[in-house]
Amino acid sequence: MAVGARSGHDGPEDRPPNGGVPADPVGDGGSPGFASPGSVPPGAEPPGGDASQDGSVSGGGTAPKKPRSFWKELPLLIGIALILALLIKTFLVQAFSIPSDSMQNTLQRGDRVLVDKLTPWFGSEPERGEVVVFHDPGGWLEGTETPEPNAVQNFLSFIGLMPSAKDKDLIKRVIAVGGDTVECKKNGPVTVNGKELDDKSFIFEGNSACDDQPFGPIHVPEGRIWVMGDHRQNSLDSRYHQELPGQGTVSVDQVVGRAVLVAWPVNRWSTLPVPKTFDQPGLNAAAAAAVPGALGVAGALPLVFWRRRRLTRERTAG
Repeated sequence: MAVGARSGHDGPEDRPPNGGVPADPVGDGGSPGFASPGSVPPGAEPPGGDASQDGSVSGGGTAPKKPRSFWKELPLLIGIALILALLIKTFLVQAFSIPSDSMQNTLQRGDRVLVDKLTPWFGSEPERGEVVVFHDPGGWLEGTETPEPNAVQNFLSFIGLMPSAKDKDLIKRVIAVGGDTVECKKNGPVTVNGKELDDKSFIFEGNSACDDQPFGPIHVPEGRIWVMGDHRQNSLDSRYHQELPGQGTVSVDQVVGRAVLVAWPVNRWSTLPVPKTFDQPGLNAAAAAAVPGALGVAGALPLVFWRRRRLTRERTAG
């Protein structure tokens, strides 16, 4: 017979001794039918804790802090995003827009390219075959009109999502670097250090190598590069600025970085690798030939000084 149920007599129900309080039959280990010591009667608050509305109890004695509103955190998130964008723009990569047809078909007008700005910070210099963005060396963009940007364009250029309209930058392919000799005769290919370049894979279809503007031979000074557009008959590149300081070459200090990726539009997504012709054997032959000569001179200098000192001592002794 369950405790607390009627026994079938008309008399009063039996009550627990000592005024005990009936408890849940399935208790926590106390005597069946009675509240065990330390248990909490239904509806009563436990000592040292707060009963919440859903029946849970917090033992800290203080109400939990209410989370901050999303709208209060939004300005902080935007600020962090802007700082990260500025750091990426300054030290890692930056987006540039292609404004002309001078690099067709490699790059089309309106393409957005990502430029690697990190490696130059570590002393890396442009190499033959790379597509690079560089500041106007002086006079290359003279007379070129630049449209006045609106507020949105100014903001996007500030955080690096668009190039700045105030910066006059160009994009070309590096053909020769410091120490190289480059030339191109009419109806002939471009040669670097006497090696012919096979440019069929990257120059605009139907273009000649340089028939519109033959040049050379030109010795590229150290710390400078010779650049040309892939659309040879529609590119005012190094060939057309030989009368300016630098004789058409560009200082590596003016190079912003190497264009590595066409990021927009999506259907134009592609990388910008170095054409294989720039990896052909012997292209560095001129530079390699100069190394043994320089080492020979450096090795001979100590011997010359030692011999002069010896002759001087003999004369003094005599």
